[in-house]
Amino acid sequence: MKIIIKSAKIIDSKSPFHNQTVDLLIADGLIEKIGLSLPNDDAEIIRFDDLHVSQGWFDSSVSLGEPGYEDRETIANGLNVAAKSGFTAIALQPNSFPVIDNQSQVNFVKNKANGSAVEIFPIGALTKASEGKDMAELFDMKKAGAIAFGDYNKSIDNANILKIALQYVQDFDGLVIAYSQDPNIKGNGVANEGIVSTRLGLKGIPNLAEELQISRNLFLLEYTGGKLHIPTISTAKSVQLIREAKAKGLNVTCSASVHHLVLTDEKLDGFDTRFKVTPPLRTEVDRQALLNGIADHTIDTITSDHNPIDIEFKKMEFDTAKNGTIGLESAFGALLTVLPLETVVAKLTAARSIFGLENHTIEEGAKANFTLFTPEDKSTFTKENILSKSKNSAFLGTELKGSVYGIFNQNQLVTK
Repeated sequence: MKIIIKSAKIIDSKSPFHNQTVDLLIADGLIEKIGLSLPNDDAEIIRFDDLHVSQGWFDSSVSLGEPGYEDRETIANGLNVAAKSGFTAIALQPNSFPVIDNQSQVNFVKNKANGSAVEIFPIGALTKASEGKDMAELFDMKKAGAIAFGDYNKSIDNANILKIALQYVQDFDGLVIAYSQDPNIKGNGVANEGIVSTRLGLKGIPNLAEELQISRNLFLLEYTGGKLHIPTISTAKSVQLIREAKAKGLNVTCSASVHHLVLTDEKLDGFDTRFKVTPPLRTEVDRQALLNGIADHTIDTITSDHNPIDIEFKKMEFDTAKNGTIGLESAFGALLTVLPLETVVAKLTAARSIFGLENHTIEEGAKANFTLFTPEDKSTFTKENILSKSKNSAFLGTELKGSVYGIFNQNQLVTK
């Protein structure tokens, strides 16, 4: 396959062509030549209005459903959604039935992605069946291709399990993911504890539920060493705790979700269950603290935290509805409403380093792994823009900025 991508502005701070508008000649999946007005050379010509190209984006937290919940989403369609949303790779959460907690399950999901332009990197469950009782077969899953270990949206109540896991994975340079929300303090809470939850009569989840658990997990990391990733933090104090831990030299990374960077608990006024997520949407003070954490690199990466939910589990009373929102399709456009373009691109590509994956700088001789987009379009996000099987998007009706054209990866061009 030989193509020329014409007049593309490169957004890649590590590339010698950063912020330059050039042509890219790609042959057999590699960048053969970068320059101005490259000759056609019998190659297929690719043009888009106001085209920008960056390293391929990587989403560090995606749930798809398969195996077990194919009615929510299949791996095949989920990877197509990811491609058309600008992602060349995803980290797949063990949010399935059965849970991805052994070598055969890792192999199953990886085989399902064979031939796709989007690479899939499974996250293995930290404990068997994600029940928090016994540690799963971490080394076997690592050998099969798992890139990290964590129980999706479940805190490890037993501190000793997390301690042992942090010690154990050091033998093979493993990464532990510790979702942090104390279930006892959370209790039956369904929304951020504050003015909005009080006004609406909803049971609140205090910031303390997250911050106390993060503090404990950081103490464990300081004791054991190793590498710890804390996903989807949501409070100002959480940002500060991780900032201080990094200053002490702890090997800790963290992410924030798109919806926590853009939305607040004020969205709950209509009791719309699309906005019921975990951790809950917080206040404007917390949102601004997250944006500051992005700016000073306390927060390492941004995730869509894409989580399809069956309609019957969302079309119900707020107290009983399931947590979660899809986010792949709206991630880029929503982020551009609150962050500069170069920051968005940097935070959508940073997770590759965290998870020990190779980066693909845009330079001659490198693998062609990149995302094609424009930052200037404005549009309102509607159901017609949702490619996922589930439609539980918190961004329906929201004005977004920018548009994704597609991706090039695995010697395949995928466009909308």
